[in-house]
Amino acid sequence: MSRPIVVGVDGSPESLAAVEWAAREALRRDRPLRLVHASEWTPERESCGAARMVRHHVGRGVLHRAADRVARICPDMWVTDEHVEAPALTALSDAAGRAELLVVGARGLSGRTGFLVGSVAQALTARAVRPVVLIEAGERAEDAHLPDGDGNPSLRTPYRDVVVGIDVRTACDEVIGFAFEAARLRGARLHALHAWSDADGMAPGPGEPAAGTGPAGEEDRRGFLGAVLQNWRDKYPGVDVVETVAAGGAAPHLVRAGTGAGLLVVGRRVHDSRVGPHTGPVTRTVIHHARCPVAVVPHR
Repeated sequence: MSRPIVVGVDGSPESLAAVEWAAREALRRDRPLRLVHASEWTPERESCGAARMVRHHVGRGVLHRAADRVARICPDMWVTDEHVEAPALTALSDAAGRAELLVVGARGLSGRTGFLVGSVAQALTARAVRPVVLIEAGERAEDAHLPDGDGNPSLRTPYRDVVVGIDVRTACDEVIGFAFEAARLRGARLHALHAWSDADGMAPGPGEPAAGTGPAGEEDRRGFLGAVLQNWRDKYPGVDVVETVAAGGAAPHLVRAGTGAGLLVVGRRVHDSRVGPHTGPVTRTVIHHARCPVAVVPHR
């Protein structure tokens, strides 16, 4: 059976927007959709049967409302659901391991009643073994498309760009492949962005010449970026690709590029157990400040 698109739901506006985005993505990828709700859980309450029944009832209600939302926009979608008695981070991390990708609200309810708070969403991006897509409240299907000739939202116009951040020194197939496939599925243009500074004179790989500084360094970086993307251009000949090399920090450039994009793709290096799960500073800044859906793709 194909891996599903998994979405975490807690009834918040963010999670309901994530449900709709996940349903559309499942349709694009021809994948089943799985809704997961994790009830608030603490060890001292596990033996309380009445409390467990209440949590189960509330959880089923949350899942039912989410399924109704899916049925309205994708009536033929194959949807399954799961109510888990576990901390949200544990439940969704486990579900992500069996998924094509995990979709969550970027921010959820504050306090003890909602689990998709910013800290949990951020922890998921640092921990999940599959790509995680973060969705903000209010995200609509037409937001993925360019406005019409009058500047109004439309579902009939082409898709907005898919933007991917690429470090030519450590370019990884998982991140680039995810971005190309996302662009192909949408018929969208792919905008590949590499940011650099004169202080960074490192070579893109062992034994390869380092980039210079100033205008010469920029030209070198363009060559590196083009070389990294060439095999993917050959593999995805139908995807229109635009390449940008920009001086300065990567995070601000990616956040700006994400304004007006349909999807922003960044990588997250998987570290060994001695370091522990975490996101790098660029990815952390992007997921806090980007104003479009953000996909965080783990890679070695």
